[in-house]
Amino acid sequence: MKIMLQLNQIHKIFNEGSPDEKIAIDQINLTLKEGDFVTVIGSNGAGKSTLMNIISGGLFPDIGEVFIDGKNVTNMSEYNRSKMIGRVFQDPMAGTAPSMTIEENLAMAYSRNKTRSLRRGVTKKRRDYFREVLESLHLGLENRLNAKVGMLSGGERQALSLLMATFTEPSILLLDEHTAALDPSRAELITKLTKEIVEKYKLTTLMVTHNMQQAIDLGNRLIMMDKGQIILEVNEEQKQGLTIEGLLDEFKRIRGVQMVSDRAVLS
Repeated sequence: MKIMLQLNQIHKIFNEGSPDEKIAIDQINLTLKEGDFVTVIGSNGAGKSTLMNIISGGLFPDIGEVFIDGKNVTNMSEYNRSKMIGRVFQDPMAGTAPSMTIEENLAMAYSRNKTRSLRRGVTKKRRDYFREVLESLHLGLENRLNAKVGMLSGGERQALSLLMATFTEPSILLLDEHTAALDPSRAELITKLTKEIVEKYKLTTLMVTHNMQQAIDLGNRLIMMDKGQIILEVNEEQKQGLTIEGLLDEFKRIRGVQMVSDRAVLS
Protein backbone atom coordinates (compact mmCIF):
# COMPACT_ATOMS: atom_id res chain seq x y z
CA MET A 1 0.00 0.00 0.00
CA LYS A 2 1.15 3.53 -0.83
CA ILE A 3 2.97 5.44 1.95
CA MET A 4 1.53 8.94 2.33
CA LEU A 5 3.57 10.23 5.29
CA GLN A 6 7.00 9.14 6.43
CA LEU A 7 9.04 10.69 9.22
CA ASN A 8 12.63 9.46 9.50
CA GLN A 9 14.64 10.10 12.69
CA ILE A 10 13.01 13.48 13.37
CA HIS A 11 14.81 15.44 16.08
CA LYS A 12 14.05 18.98 17.24
CA ILE A 13 15.64 21.00 20.04
CA PHE A 14 14.47 24.42 21.23
CA ASN A 15 16.90 26.95 22.78
CA GLU A 16 19.88 24.67 22.20
CA GLY A 17 22.88 25.44 24.39
CA SER A 18 20.90 27.67 26.75
CA PRO A 19 19.58 26.95 30.26
CA ASP A 20 16.13 26.64 28.68
CA GLU A 21 17.19 23.91 26.23
CA LYS A 22 14.41 21.44 25.55
CA ILE A 23 14.30 18.36 23.34
CA ALA A 24 10.86 18.75 21.75
CA ILE A 25 11.06 15.77 19.36
CA ASP A 26 13.45 12.92 20.09
CA GLN A 27 14.35 10.67 17.15
CA ILE A 28 10.79 9.97 15.98
CA ASN A 29 10.00 7.54 13.17
CA LEU A 30 6.42 7.36 11.91
CA THR A 31 4.78 5.97 8.77
CA LEU A 32 1.19 6.48 7.62
CA LYS A 33 -0.09 4.40 4.73
CA GLU A 34 -2.82 5.61 2.41
CA GLY A 35 -6.12 5.78 4.31
CA ASP A 36 -4.57 5.47 7.79
CA PHE A 37 -6.31 7.52 10.49
CA VAL A 38 -3.90 7.87 13.42
CA THR A 39 -4.90 9.54 16.69
CA VAL A 40 -2.19 11.08 18.89
CA ILE A 41 -2.43 11.52 22.67
CA GLY A 42 0.00 12.69 25.35
CA SER A 43 0.41 15.11 28.22
CA ASN A 44 1.12 18.82 27.73
CA GLY A 45 4.66 19.25 26.44
CA ALA A 46 4.80 15.75 24.95
CA GLY A 47 5.70 17.18 21.53
CA LYS A 48 2.37 16.69 19.74
CA SER A 49 2.03 20.23 18.36
CA THR A 50 5.72 20.38 17.44
CA LEU A 51 5.26 17.18 15.46
CA MET A 52 2.29 18.66 13.58
CA ASN A 53 4.25 21.84 12.83
CA ILE A 54 7.20 19.86 11.47
CA ILE A 55 4.86 17.94 9.15
CA SER A 56 3.12 21.13 7.98
CA GLY A 57 6.37 23.08 7.49
CA GLY A 58 5.79 25.57 10.29
CA LEU A 59 8.99 24.22 11.83
CA PHE A 60 11.98 22.44 10.29
CA PRO A 61 13.63 19.48 12.04
CA ASP A 62 17.23 19.78 13.22
CA ILE A 63 17.81 16.20 12.09
CA GLY A 64 15.70 13.86 9.98
CA GLU A 65 13.51 13.83 6.89
CA VAL A 66 9.82 14.35 6.10
CA PHE A 67 8.22 12.67 3.08
CA ILE A 68 4.65 13.36 1.90
CA ASP A 69 3.26 11.10 -0.82
CA GLY A 70 6.79 9.96 -1.67
CA LYS A 71 8.19 13.48 -1.99
CA ASN A 72 10.94 14.77 0.30
CA VAL A 73 9.48 18.00 1.74
CA THR A 74 11.94 18.41 4.64
CA ASN A 75 13.13 21.84 3.43
CA MET A 76 9.94 22.86 1.61
CA SER A 77 8.14 26.00 2.82
CA GLU A 78 4.83 25.79 4.68
CA TYR A 79 3.16 27.66 1.79
CA ASN A 80 4.26 25.11 -0.81
CA ARG A 81 3.40 22.18 1.46
CA SER A 82 -0.11 23.57 1.95
CA LYS A 83 -1.04 22.26 -1.49
CA MET A 84 -0.62 18.74 -0.12
CA ILE A 85 -1.88 19.28 3.43
CA GLY A 86 -5.26 20.14 4.94
CA ARG A 87 -5.14 21.37 8.54
CA VAL A 88 -7.77 22.24 11.12
CA PHE A 89 -6.65 24.04 14.27
CA GLN A 90 -8.04 24.14 17.82
CA ASP A 91 -9.11 27.77 17.45
CA PRO A 92 -12.23 28.04 15.24
CA MET A 93 -10.98 31.52 14.22
CA ALA A 94 -7.71 30.15 12.77
CA GLY A 95 -8.86 28.25 9.70
CA THR A 96 -11.07 30.89 8.07
CA ALA A 97 -11.01 34.57 7.02
CA PRO A 98 -13.70 36.25 9.17
CA SER A 99 -14.12 39.36 7.01
CA MET A 100 -14.82 37.27 3.91
CA THR A 101 -18.06 35.45 3.05
CA ILE A 102 -18.58 31.71 3.27
CA GLU A 103 -18.46 31.59 -0.53
CA GLU A 104 -15.17 33.52 -0.70
CA ASN A 105 -13.58 31.32 1.96
CA LEU A 106 -14.60 28.20 0.07
CA ALA A 107 -13.30 29.63 -3.23
CA MET A 108 -9.95 30.38 -1.59
CA ALA A 109 -9.70 26.84 -0.18
CA TYR A 110 -10.81 25.32 -3.48
CA SER A 111 -7.94 27.10 -5.25
CA ARG A 112 -5.34 25.93 -2.72
CA ASN A 113 -3.86 23.30 -5.04
CA LYS A 114 -4.70 25.20 -8.24
CA THR A 115 -3.82 28.58 -9.76
CA ARG A 116 -5.11 31.09 -7.23
CA SER A 117 -7.70 33.62 -8.36
CA LEU A 118 -10.60 34.65 -6.18
CA ARG A 119 -12.48 36.33 -9.02
CA ARG A 120 -12.41 33.24 -11.20
CA GLY A 121 -13.04 31.07 -8.14
CA VAL A 122 -16.69 32.07 -7.59
CA THR A 123 -18.34 30.85 -10.78
CA LYS A 124 -21.91 29.55 -11.00
CA LYS A 125 -20.61 26.00 -11.37
CA ARG A 126 -18.46 26.31 -8.26
CA ARG A 127 -21.23 28.05 -6.35
CA ASP A 128 -23.50 25.08 -7.03
CA TYR A 129 -20.71 22.76 -5.90
CA PHE A 130 -20.17 24.78 -2.71
CA ARG A 131 -23.89 24.53 -1.91
CA GLU A 132 -23.75 20.79 -2.45
CA VAL A 133 -20.80 20.20 -0.12
CA LEU A 134 -22.21 22.59 2.51
CA GLU A 135 -25.45 20.60 2.56
CA SER A 136 -23.44 17.63 3.86
CA LEU A 137 -22.82 19.57 7.10
CA HIS A 138 -26.58 19.79 7.86
CA LEU A 139 -26.14 23.28 9.33
CA GLY A 140 -28.04 25.31 6.71
CA LEU A 141 -24.86 27.08 5.59
CA GLU A 142 -25.68 26.34 1.95
CA ASN A 143 -28.35 29.06 2.25
CA ARG A 144 -25.90 31.60 3.69
CA LEU A 145 -23.15 31.75 1.06
CA ASN A 146 -22.91 35.55 1.30
CA ALA A 147 -22.79 35.63 5.11
CA LYS A 148 -19.53 36.87 6.66
CA VAL A 149 -17.73 33.99 8.32
CA GLY A 150 -17.06 36.17 11.37
CA MET A 151 -20.79 36.06 12.12
CA LEU A 152 -20.86 32.25 12.43
CA SER A 153 -20.75 30.37 15.73
CA GLY A 154 -17.59 28.53 16.78
CA GLY A 155 -19.09 25.18 15.83
CA GLU A 156 -20.20 26.46 12.42
CA ARG A 157 -16.77 27.94 11.72
CA GLN A 158 -15.04 24.72 12.74
CA ALA A 159 -17.36 22.70 10.49
CA LEU A 160 -16.53 25.09 7.64
CA SER A 161 -12.80 24.82 8.43
CA LEU A 162 -13.04 21.04 8.29
CA LEU A 163 -14.81 21.20 4.95
CA MET A 164 -12.29 23.70 3.55
CA ALA A 165 -9.38 21.52 4.68
CA THR A 166 -10.74 18.36 3.09
CA PHE A 167 -12.74 18.98 -0.06
CA THR A 168 -9.62 19.28 -2.23
CA GLU A 169 -8.74 15.78 -0.93
CA PRO A 170 -5.24 16.60 0.42
CA SER A 171 -2.49 13.98 0.68
CA ILE A 172 -2.45 14.47 4.47
CA LEU A 173 -5.10 15.85 6.85
CA LEU A 174 -3.81 17.28 10.15
CA LEU A 175 -6.37 17.77 12.93
CA ASP A 176 -4.84 19.72 15.80
CA GLU A 177 -7.20 19.36 18.79
CA HIS A 178 -9.92 20.63 16.49
CA THR A 179 -12.81 19.95 18.91
CA ALA A 180 -11.12 21.13 22.14
CA ALA A 181 -12.49 24.70 22.11
CA LEU A 182 -16.11 23.68 21.45
CA ASP A 183 -18.94 22.92 23.86
CA PRO A 184 -19.79 19.19 24.18
CA SER A 185 -22.68 19.15 21.68
CA ARG A 186 -20.71 21.04 19.01
CA ALA A 187 -17.63 18.89 19.71
CA GLU A 188 -19.77 15.79 19.15
CA LEU A 189 -21.06 17.22 15.86
CA ILE A 190 -17.54 18.02 14.58
CA THR A 191 -16.31 14.56 15.66
CA LYS A 192 -19.16 12.95 13.71
CA LEU A 193 -18.46 15.12 10.64
CA THR A 194 -14.75 14.28 10.87
CA LYS A 195 -15.48 10.55 10.81
CA GLU A 196 -17.87 10.93 7.85
CA ILE A 197 -15.56 13.15 5.77
CA VAL A 198 -12.42 11.08 6.40
CA GLU A 199 -14.27 7.89 5.44
CA LYS A 200 -15.90 9.51 2.39
CA TYR A 201 -12.62 10.72 0.88
CA LYS A 202 -10.46 7.96 2.44
CA LEU A 203 -8.13 10.67 3.74
CA THR A 204 -4.82 9.84 5.39
CA THR A 205 -5.24 11.60 8.73
CA LEU A 206 -3.21 12.47 11.82
CA MET A 207 -5.30 13.81 14.71
CA VAL A 208 -3.96 15.22 17.98
CA THR A 209 -6.45 15.14 20.83
CA HIS A 210 -6.52 15.45 24.64
CA ASN A 211 -9.76 13.48 24.67
CA MET A 212 -8.71 9.88 25.26
CA GLN A 213 -12.13 8.45 24.45
CA GLN A 214 -12.13 10.31 21.14
CA ALA A 215 -8.65 8.93 20.40
CA ILE A 216 -9.92 5.40 21.06
CA ASP A 217 -13.17 5.79 19.11
CA LEU A 218 -11.73 7.37 15.95
CA GLY A 219 -9.24 5.96 13.49
CA ASN A 220 -7.45 2.67 12.95
CA ARG A 221 -4.26 3.41 14.91
CA LEU A 222 -3.31 5.28 18.08
CA ILE A 223 0.04 6.58 19.27
CA MET A 224 0.97 7.94 22.69
CA MET A 225 3.71 10.55 23.02
CA ASP A 226 5.75 11.65 26.03
CA LYS A 227 8.82 13.89 26.26
CA GLY A 228 9.18 14.08 22.49
CA GLN A 229 9.03 10.31 21.94
CA ILE A 230 6.40 7.87 20.70
CA ILE A 231 6.20 5.52 23.68
CA LEU A 232 3.21 3.40 22.61
CA GLU A 233 1.65 2.37 19.29
CA VAL A 234 -1.73 0.62 19.15
CA ASN A 235 -2.93 -1.07 15.96
CA GLU A 236 -6.52 -1.48 14.74
CA GLU A 237 -7.05 -4.88 16.35
CA GLN A 238 -5.64 -3.75 19.71
CA LYS A 239 -7.86 -0.64 19.66
CA GLN A 240 -11.03 -2.74 19.71
CA GLY A 241 -10.87 -3.53 23.43
CA LEU A 242 -9.01 -0.40 24.49
CA THR A 243 -10.22 1.75 27.42
CA ILE A 244 -9.05 5.02 29.00
CA GLU A 245 -8.06 3.08 32.10
CA GLY A 246 -6.04 0.70 29.92
CA LEU A 247 -4.19 3.60 28.28
CA LEU A 248 -3.36 5.15 31.65
CA ASP A 249 -2.12 1.77 32.91
CA GLU A 250 0.09 1.44 29.83
CA PHE A 251 1.58 4.88 30.44
CA LYS A 252 2.35 3.96 34.04
CA ARG A 253 3.84 0.63 32.97
CA ILE A 254 6.12 2.29 30.40
CA ARG A 255 7.11 5.40 32.37
CA GLY A 256 6.73 4.16 35.96
CA VAL A 257 4.56 7.16 36.91
CA GLN A 258 0.97 8.29 36.40
CA MET A 259 0.18 10.46 33.39
CA VAL A 260 -0.11 13.98 34.82
CA SER A 261 -2.68 15.63 32.60
CA ASP A 262 -6.11 16.33 34.07
CA ARG A 263 -7.42 17.25 30.63
CA ALA A 264 -6.38 13.88 29.22
CA VAL A 265 -7.98 11.97 32.10
CA LEU A 266 -11.16 14.00 32.43
CA SER A 267 -12.02 14.39 28.73
